[in-house]
Amino acid sequence: MMHIQPYLIPLDSVLYEEEIKKSRFLTYLHHTPGIDLAKQFIGQIRELHPGARHYCWAFIAGIPDNSMLWGFSDDGEPSGTAGKPILSQLSGSGIGEITAVVVRYSGGIKLGTGGLVKAYGGGVQQALKKIQVIEKKSDYRSEGHFGL
Repeated sequence: MMHIQPYLIPLDSVLYEEEIKKSRFLTYLHHTPGIDLAKQFIGQIRELHPGARHYCWAFIAGIPDNSMLWGFSDDGEPSGTAGKPILSQLSGSGIGEITAVVVRYSGGIKLGTGGLVKAYGGGVQQALKKIQVIEKKSDYRSEGHFGL
């Protein structure tokens, strides 16, 4: 038998909003226990904001240290400036079953790659400070074959 260590999961959803150089960033955090639910949540946020320029995201769709359940997207921002900083904040939090979507309404002023990394990662960092979490305890999971 294998025991899965307890880990933290979001108890609620969070929205953190900020404006940086006339660009508006809305950071959503949500409990998503699975890749399909993470992708569904990302789609819901896209539908909520049809006029936005970018929908950058990352998720940890299970146990926090299982990178097989991680995903991210820069959604048209320069490579490495959005999805990876978002994922870095999530993975550093130790929280599992969580998705972050950052919606950007562009204000016309270029932020540069460093500015984008700071904006996307910083928004998630601030949102994580607001989220309530609970500990998820798992039952024992048995592996192997059992004969009669």
